[in-house]
Amino acid sequence: MSGGVDSSAAAALLLEQGYDVIGVTLNVWPSEESRLACSRTCCSITDVDDARQVCNKLKIPHYVLNMRDNFKRDVIDYFFNEYMKGRTPNPCIACNAHVKFEALMHKAAELGADYVATGHYASIIKTPDGELALKRSEDAHKDQTYVLYMLGQEQLSHLLLPCGGYTKPQVREVAERYGLPNFKKPDSQDLCFVGEEGYAGFIRRNCGELARPGNIVDKNGKIIGLHDGIYNFTVGQHKGLGSFSDKKLFVTAIDAENATVYVGENEELFSRSMFVGELKFMLSRQLCDRARAGVKIRYSAHEAAATVKLDGDSAEVLFDEPQRAITPGQAAVFYQDDVVIGGGVILRSL
Repeated sequence: MSGGVDSSAAAALLLEQGYDVIGVTLNVWPSEESRLACSRTCCSITDVDDARQVCNKLKIPHYVLNMRDNFKRDVIDYFFNEYMKGRTPNPCIACNAHVKFEALMHKAAELGADYVATGHYASIIKTPDGELALKRSEDAHKDQTYVLYMLGQEQLSHLLLPCGGYTKPQVREVAERYGLPNFKKPDSQDLCFVGEEGYAGFIRRNCGELARPGNIVDKNGKIIGLHDGIYNFTVGQHKGLGSFSDKKLFVTAIDAENATVYVGENEELFSRSMFVGELKFMLSRQLCDRARAGVKIRYSAHEAAATVKLDGDSAEVLFDEPQRAITPGQAAVFYQDDVVIGGGVILRSL
């Protein structure tokens, strides 16, 4: 329970369904001894208090679990390391994979709990073959299957997602009906750990080696400007490039080893295929090989029709139509009929 309305309503819905519910809030950021500096904490005192007040209202126990080391290793260090590679990380996916659905599920098993439940907007279904899978939520705008693609059969069998069959307004209505104090609490919009300074300021204060200057280079190899760190850029970005050319330029590639940012015009951002690594299959791997799928290349993207060809630990994805700004480090998630079949991390476009 993060202190937000979704997880709070999820607890209420589970009580309605007859479950014996306890509320758990993860203390992830930071320890007093941490050298990491942040202007706003994840799971702040206010958020913990909100979660505790909800649990008091629902008359269920509330516990705070120390997950600081897990979060530092699997989310913060990952965040820095991806930028060191010139890739654009997705910390929310890393947190789901390693903290919420690995460490927390392990702790839940130690405590004798049968399930872990969250406020994510997704539904768990059983396929005709008897496998469990994620299906898009009722609220397409809030659907979060993209950030849960890494879940396997064992995790799905011990997971409950009560909000998956509701829209966001309906979830707020549930919270209000139960008199929960946070039913009007706004959604968090940014990365939970970077604060008001933004991710660039957070990186400058905590990972100085990323603040390495380099060149901005056009498609002809001409140096047209300088930058003070590749972490300021991601593929497809236009912001910050307006002063270097009369033409509208976008980031087309990042060379981390040489701290070089390559730029070009909009048409140079389109690709027909990409390689995806670190594959995870929610359903049988055989279903994905040479499969037709809808592929999302970022959280906010629409699915694009493609063919997925497996090759060992990676996959080549061939799109029917060119896709814009395929970004290394982001997740590629494969869907069939609103059901997640698998996904992985984008390595490069072709």
